Amino acid sequence: MTTTSSESTTPRTGVWFVGARGSVATTAIAGCAAVTAGLHPPTGMVTETAPFAPAGLPALASLVFGGHDTASCPLPKRAEALTAAGVLPHGLAGAITAELAAADAEIRPGGPGPGDTRGDEEIIDGFAADIASFARRTGVARTVVVNVSSTEPLPRPDDPRLPPSSLYAAAALRAGCGYVNFTPSTGLRAPALADAVAASGLPHAGRDGKTGQTLLRSVLAPMFVQRALTVRAWSGTNLLGGGDGAALADPAAAAAKNAGKERVLADALGAAPEGEVHIDDVPALGDWKTAWDHIAFDGFLGSRMILQTTWQGCDSALAAPLVLDLARLVARAHEAGITGPLPQLGFYFKDPDGRSAALAEQFAELLAFAERLGTQA
Repeated sequence: MTTTSSESTTPRTGVWFVGARGSVATTAIAGCAAVTAGLHPPTGMVTETAPFAPAGLPALASLVFGGHDTASCPLPKRAEALTAAGVLPHGLAGAITAELAAADAEIRPGGPGPGDTRGDEEIIDGFAADIASFARRTGVARTVVVNVSSTEPLPRPDDPRLPPSSLYAAAALRAGCGYVNFTPSTGLRAPALADAVAASGLPHAGRDGKTGQTLLRSVLAPMFVQRALTVRAWSGTNLLGGGDGAALADPAAAAAKNAGKERVLADALGAAPEGEVHIDDVPALGDWKTAWDHIAFDGFLGSRMILQTTWQGCDSALAAPLVLDLARLVARAHEAGITGPLPQLGFYFKDPDGRSAALAEQFAELLAFAERLGTQA
């Protein structure tokens, strides 16, 4: 891909993925390269729509990728596997091999792995050094750390160690980076990090990306409230495979995932309705998932009614454009001197940092935030 003189003088922005060789990160990196080269339109990228043009977001062509991962499969091979699974379009991996290889060269070993005897501080220092080295080597103006790794179980209250997601999050702060937690894992919400978060003066957003079933819930739940229809029960089932399905086969990890789904209903309806969400690991589905919802509600004069929904989609393809949106928005917030949690980005999350759970209200807040970014130097 040829670089013009104007592009070469544009400040570059680093995107450092935790879980950099996973399906979401690979799809995001491949998608950014494909859109930049004009091979595909930016479908699903909200930040590429007209209201965001004046916001001063970093251009897709200016993004430079790196990250941490415990996996060793290089990104070009990972992209080939995603092509075979129907996630990436045929021929794309071959067309962007150079971009994938460049990103893969910036991936460093994650952890802690089995037998790792380092303490938390030593691990955090090592991760932060990796990020700082990436910034120096690539010459980026700033870096955003985005957690897209597998869901981890909720930490035990008596655990003396930080969970892995919090080690990476602490490293982001130490390296002076904005941070996005696209997973249900603890990240910056570990109580031990509260003082460091408050003192950092860095923008951060999370947690748990809203891509499918919960996206639909955040639209439907306010509808019942607005139409004065009483929801009696709301149950759901998820069938999914791939790494996410394997991780969520652990009941503790599934509990962390479901907490965000339940929060959307409780916030929108005023109380959590009867019913649960079940997650089933079906390895044959790979990166594809099916989600069912069964909603029992009362109408006029107590008439009993049912709404059922089915959502089928590719989680990586749903998540990747949102991840790119968030990296650009947080990078721009950092540039504009905006600090602390960014509740205006709740549009993207199941368990956001405050405010409404209704998608329409969250979108209005996002648009107002984009307008604010456009007015700040």
